[in-house]
Amino acid sequence: MAEKKPRKSQSSTADLKRALPMLAALFALLALWLGWGGVQQWRDARLEEDLQRARDSVLSVSQQTLAGQLKQLADRVAAAPVQTALRAGDSAAAARAIGEGWKEASAAQVLPAGLEAAYAAPAEFGFSKLALLEAALSENKPVARVVREGKQSQLGLAAPAGDGVAYLVVPLTLLTGSLDQAAVPTQAYVAIRQGDYTISEAGDRNLTGGAESLARPIGETGMRVVAATPDGTEGPLGLGAIPSLVAAALSGVLAVLMLLVARGRLNLNPRAKHAGAADDNEPTLVQALQREPLPSTPARQTAPDKDPDAVTTSNNKHIEIDPGIFRAYDIRGVVGETLSVEVAERIGQAIGTVLEEQGLTDIVVGRDGRLSGPELSAGLIEGLRKAGRNVIDIGMAPTPVAYFAAYHLRTGSSVAVTGSHNPPDYNGFKIVVGGQTLSGDAITDLYTRISENRLHQAATPGTLQQREVDNDYVQRIADDVQMDRPLKVVVDAGNGVAGDIAPRLLEAIGAEVIPLYCEVDGTFPNHHPDPSEPHNLEDLIQTVKRFDADLGLAFDGDGDRLGVVTKEGEIIFPDRLLMLFAADVLERNPGALVIYDVKCTGKLQGWILSHGGTPLMWQTGHSLIKAKMRETGAELAGEMSGHFFFQERWYGFDDGLYSAARLLEILAARAETPSEVLNALPNALSTPEIKVPVSGSPHEVVARFVASAQFEGARLTTIDGLRADWEDGWGLVRASNTTPILVLRFEADNKEALARIKDEFRAHLSKVAPEITATF
Repeated sequence: MAEKKPRKSQSSTADLKRALPMLAALFALLALWLGWGGVQQWRDARLEEDLQRARDSVLSVSQQTLAGQLKQLADRVAAAPVQTALRAGDSAAAARAIGEGWKEASAAQVLPAGLEAAYAAPAEFGFSKLALLEAALSENKPVARVVREGKQSQLGLAAPAGDGVAYLVVPLTLLTGSLDQAAVPTQAYVAIRQGDYTISEAGDRNLTGGAESLARPIGETGMRVVAATPDGTEGPLGLGAIPSLVAAALSGVLAVLMLLVARGRLNLNPRAKHAGAADDNEPTLVQALQREPLPSTPARQTAPDKDPDAVTTSNNKHIEIDPGIFRAYDIRGVVGETLSVEVAERIGQAIGTVLEEQGLTDIVVGRDGRLSGPELSAGLIEGLRKAGRNVIDIGMAPTPVAYFAAYHLRTGSSVAVTGSHNPPDYNGFKIVVGGQTLSGDAITDLYTRISENRLHQAATPGTLQQREVDNDYVQRIADDVQMDRPLKVVVDAGNGVAGDIAPRLLEAIGAEVIPLYCEVDGTFPNHHPDPSEPHNLEDLIQTVKRFDADLGLAFDGDGDRLGVVTKEGEIIFPDRLLMLFAADVLERNPGALVIYDVKCTGKLQGWILSHGGTPLMWQTGHSLIKAKMRETGAELAGEMSGHFFFQERWYGFDDGLYSAARLLEILAARAETPSEVLNALPNALSTPEIKVPVSGSPHEVVARFVASAQFEGARLTTIDGLRADWEDGWGLVRASNTTPILVLRFEADNKEALARIKDEFRAHLSKVAPEITATF
């Protein structure tokens, strides 16, 4: 008799029972993973609750302490002995009466409201102290800030007193005692800050960088309590604490059921015992899970036209590279003449070699909207990977977004493939290595490496992945910058790469945006994307008027520069915008350093000093300004070309998009209209940048100009070309580091002085360079 074969359903059941122990183990591991994630999230939540209680305790005690000290000062100033001394003009007696019997107080003074002695020697007097006194006078009420008295930080108190201002200091421990008494968890961090200065701190100091996210202001003092916890545990599969624990329990139950079935203690096929059971083709629960597994995080995909492991193996045959494309601030040339894919590849390999020598492995690459961008970017990436560097390609993005990505993705290095504001046939590279923008000798060194073929070739090529960071960039800014009221703005991107992201960003912070030339087009069909040229702003001015907008904003080709026009069509030059930014930053950071380039208005120095800041004039050039900011710790910098650099609340790189957001935040917080705020900034008769073409080297012309310059009655500055400052105005001539031109600018108190200064510069330029026809 033939052997009876088992039915197919019986065979499948047997196979499944053999597989169940392994599946049970997998579900047990899943249960452990989910459970551990849920417990960690629960602990994180408890830690954050404890931290917020500690922060709020510090905040409450600090506010009470400061309110008590300020009330005591106000009461003493109002007391009869002090008022009698003030009416008699005896400021010394008034100061003694204020400090008498106040055991914590010292250094009591009453100064005249003009603060002439303080401004005569502001560095010696103390910028933070000067800013405190100015705040008391302008706000007409007692104020408190941390100041430097000698080599020690103290809590300074100031209040209007008659025709002057009263000042004294009390120990800082009166304020910091609130933190000493707070129950700050050891795994968290709490600090009291003023600007970037940490007055006192407790907890894990490794968390100091992220503490601003939980900051709370201490009244209107400009001080704040900041707090941070370690990065929270991300929930498994994106689940929260309770869903993770529930899913862990379900997974554990499934694991137990599978083991019971595997050991025969639970019947997998109850059909034999129960009538009416489902037929043999109905899937079991385990089979259903096998057919539709739990969701998992999708693997990162590489663009279909790019193989992440493909790299061209070349022998680096000699190619001619024009040394002239290696400029002071970046690399820039004409596509098809001095720039090609092969040149881009060698530049990428040279940059990769520098990274390799510094022990850096990862780098971000982005590009603007120029037609040559994709091929040059591909060549650059090829060279970087040949040097063994791992590349994160963020695709088409403004230069500041590439800078942001270097921070956000923690590479510290980036290359933006961009021609900036140059004509469509230009392109180039702006390079950051290890957080430092390459310039000067570091740029020249890349050419030397290529010409001498000193290029690192890795045994294994670096990896390539694609990432989009524009949404992260918008979210990061929108989380910090918000407008108190909506403003209607026209955004002119000049068909540059900023056109894709600028409207989204400004709408995210609360603006009503009217886009103008925001379609990215590398031929720039409407006008040149350079907001420093007034004629490029004509369409923006007309559109602002047509739509009755509050403001017009313009960006250059790669989005790192900003131009502004008012409702009435007036161009607000960047040096005046820097005044507005400086006043805002100095409110929270008294005494902070503000850097500006030699092309900026002569009124900036006095403005910064009057707002309690420290002014510093420096060389023109985005990479040079950034280097000086790192060296000095400046909170803010700006250039006449429209580059603005915020260290406060941002990363210190030049970013036209972020600057626009900060500008709208400031304007929306004021009761006046944007035009009223901007028109109230100090102004003078001035010229835009005057660009004079030079057939030879502009640097040689400037060197001759400086060597023989004799401007009677002027103070000469030669850190970048020559700037001559008279009492009633100034003039400047310098060599552009990006194009073969001289750059001149003039400013004066009146038309006569402006004409005189122009005549002096014109006459001297004709003497040292008669071949140049200068009409200005």
